Amino acid sequence: MNALIHAFTQSLMPHLVVVPILLPLLTACLLLLLGDRRHRRKTGLVALATVTNLVVAWLLLRWVRQGEQPSAYGVYLPSNWEVPFGIVLVLDRLSALMLLVTGVVALAALLFSVARWHKAGAHFYVLMQIQIMGINGAFLTGDLFNLFVFFEVMLAASYGLLLHGSGPSRVKSGLHYLTINLAASSLFLVGAALIYGITGTLNMADLAAKIPRVAAADRPLLHAGCAILAVAFLAKAAMWPLNFWLVPAYSSAGAPSAAVFALLTKVGIYVLLRLSTLLFSPAAGVSAGFGSAWLLWGGMATLAFGAFGMMASQRPTRLVGFAVIVSSGTLMAMVGLNRPEVTAGALYYLPVSTFAVACFFLLAELMDRSRNPDPDAQRAPEDEEDHLPFALADQELLDEDTNLDEDEEALIGRPIPAATAMLGLGFIVCTLLIAGLPPLSGFVGKFAMLAALLGEPTQHVPVPNWILMGTVIGSGLLALIALSRVGIRFFWTPVERGAPVLRAVEALPIVILITICVAFTVRAEAAMSYARATVASLYQPAGYIRAVLSAKPLPTPTNADRLKQNAARR
Repeated sequence: MNALIHAFTQSLMPHLVVVPILLPLLTACLLLLLGDRRHRRKTGLVALATVTNLVVAWLLLRWVRQGEQPSAYGVYLPSNWEVPFGIVLVLDRLSALMLLVTGVVALAALLFSVARWHKAGAHFYVLMQIQIMGINGAFLTGDLFNLFVFFEVMLAASYGLLLHGSGPSRVKSGLHYLTINLAASSLFLVGAALIYGITGTLNMADLAAKIPRVAAADRPLLHAGCAILAVAFLAKAAMWPLNFWLVPAYSSAGAPSAAVFALLTKVGIYVLLRLSTLLFSPAAGVSAGFGSAWLLWGGMATLAFGAFGMMASQRPTRLVGFAVIVSSGTLMAMVGLNRPEVTAGALYYLPVSTFAVACFFLLAELMDRSRNPDPDAQRAPEDEEDHLPFALADQELLDEDTNLDEDEEALIGRPIPAATAMLGLGFIVCTLLIAGLPPLSGFVGKFAMLAALLGEPTQHVPVPNWILMGTVIGSGLLALIALSRVGIRFFWTPVERGAPVLRAVEALPIVILITICVAFTVRAEAAMSYARATVASLYQPAGYIRAVLSAKPLPTPTNADRLKQNAARR
């Protein structure tokens, strides 16, 4: 019986690779069919889909961990065409980790939105599911063209989520956000076209195999295409000076939307790490390490910019926006060093910083809301057609009746006591995580990266490593000062206002994210072991290339002749 279960599981697991894309897409279609009024059914459907997506991501991560090699690979051919001509989805340790991070943040955002945000405008759940589909697709795709497709799906949904709830600040920042991302998409197409013109392919594994054989006369044009392509991802990864749009956009977005937006910068980091280790590995010849110096110094500039931005911020929402930039700058600089042991620490730090920033986005709204003397004026409009703006910090709050019917009361829970203590404790934990202070996982991640920067005691430490180390430590100090100042202002400054009303469904996602960050601390060795194995496969891309290029479509009556013809040509 166990053998049968094991065989069934092994035959089923490869097909789960496509589920993180199809599940949110189908859920969004069903939500559109349910109409605008069936809130409970829509919430139940979204909750089921989000939890299922998280479970599938966990199963996929466990699957790749059980591989005999440093990384197991799952290759899925949705179009059933031969590589590199058809669509290909590739699962490895890195993409499985990012899928799991996405699932956790999506679940937290969903839980938080149940209390009020899903009624602030039309189609919130639909946009959220499309956003998740685009993010998951970007992590799974194995070619640049479909990366562009999922990139656009992700951005299209983010435009709607940014404007969700309306308001002049969202419209203004949304226009800037739309403009910069349209420009980035145009650069994406130009870069991809140049790369295709030189190599004749956009499949990542095929590109990695062909780049070493590119003629010397064509290599400058190839590098130009890669550089143009990188600019598009650097804009999404919030590299300075391309990150001027991020803080206004993220700080004006609704809290659940902003929490999911924390994943968008990680999409840029993921693509940069994937392409730099796959296309510009030592096997790439003269192209090996292309762009690493730009990532290193650009990441340090981004890190410094984000740290000083935190010092200049007074509102929690702007503060956490700059914290996103600090996290991205740290990861870019560490990836730019192109050293496996440093990248392993960065991979441990990546999910921890993402959870901490997402948690802080949720917490920041509750902190802003606590400053209002009438906490009962915080709920969303009862009618989805009433698209009034929500108040955040300095905006006028909505004043409306808060009587709940029995169904809605059961759905979102009752106000919980000691809300101020809950907010204060959550703020302290987020401060420790973002500033990188012991004993939590933010400190463990930074310590792992800094220890790898120093290397062995007998090794010579290059000057850029010392500069990066000082920048990371200095940014942590500035973040601690900025966060402490905001905490004193919100929790210690005496003001005449009542205790905030915090509903259980709003506290639950904060507790979940903090608990996961604590689990990363307790299980730090296991997490670092996974990160090291992931990095080992990234810096030895031969296994990835071999797994993708050796994938064969299933024989069917429609493609059997084509397979024979292709085999005869070879």
